[in-house]
Amino acid sequence: MPRVPRTPKASDMNTSINHPMLRSIKELYGSTLRASDGEIGHVTDLYFDDQRWTVRYLVADTGSWIPGRLVLISPHSIEIGSLRQDGNRLPVDLTRKQIEDSPPIESHKPVSLQYEEEYYRYYGWPAYWGPAGMSGIVGFPMVPARSLTPDEETNRRERTHNDGNPHLRSTQAIDGYHIQTSDGRIGHVTDFIMDDDSWAICRLVVETGHWFAGKQIAISPEQIDRISSEESKVYVNVSKEAILDAPEYYVPPFGGASSDAPASLRTPNRQPKSVSL
Repeated sequence: MPRVPRTPKASDMNTSINHPMLRSIKELYGSTLRASDGEIGHVTDLYFDDQRWTVRYLVADTGSWIPGRLVLISPHSIEIGSLRQDGNRLPVDLTRKQIEDSPPIESHKPVSLQYEEEYYRYYGWPAYWGPAGMSGIVGFPMVPARSLTPDEETNRRERTHNDGNPHLRSTQAIDGYHIQTSDGRIGHVTDFIMDDDSWAICRLVVETGHWFAGKQIAISPEQIDRISSEESKVYVNVSKEAILDAPEYYVPPFGGASSDAPASLRTPNRQPKSVSL
């Protein structure tokens, strides 16, 4: 369900959140995943929950180890801070046997709630959609989601139990989605920035024009109303002018994640002139 809209402010655009470590998700693609007893494959995608804006799974291509199979790796199994030690290699606190015996995922179908329930039961981890999983991986506060009534929750579970979870999104799929503002379309998604302690997505990186004439800016999840797969769009609650006036954002380089909010996250000086809610 969409959140209740609020009046956006210029100070919302690219403000500092003081995250311990900000990292580009795109830079994780291709990283080697290593279990406690050997390599298991490499990262091809990340799935995040668009209600809490937290990465829930890394998608691993197992290559020649288990030919033709993709597996999901939860951040529960990756030690906090390991991304800072070697950005090209992620240690997974599981054995190859555990991963091999985990519930298989059908690559041509969306991830269903039924599959996720089976997956979390298999590993014995708290489900992120339950009371123990309503924050980030380490309790980092997420964008608040509206509480559902008992009837709404029952209907949601019935819809998503066998069908795909509509709130589980692929970062690869959303790369390239257009940004739809209150007064027109502008730019497209090029990357995601996450906190590598909590796996919380704190920014979407947006290219506002052509490579020779545009710039990159960062949008907070709080400024996003919804994501439309059918339209390949991300709907935001700010104006085109607010986006154009935002300072340029520089994605942290590979292996050089920033521990402080970069200068590009400073509050712009001008107020957006038109926002329709």
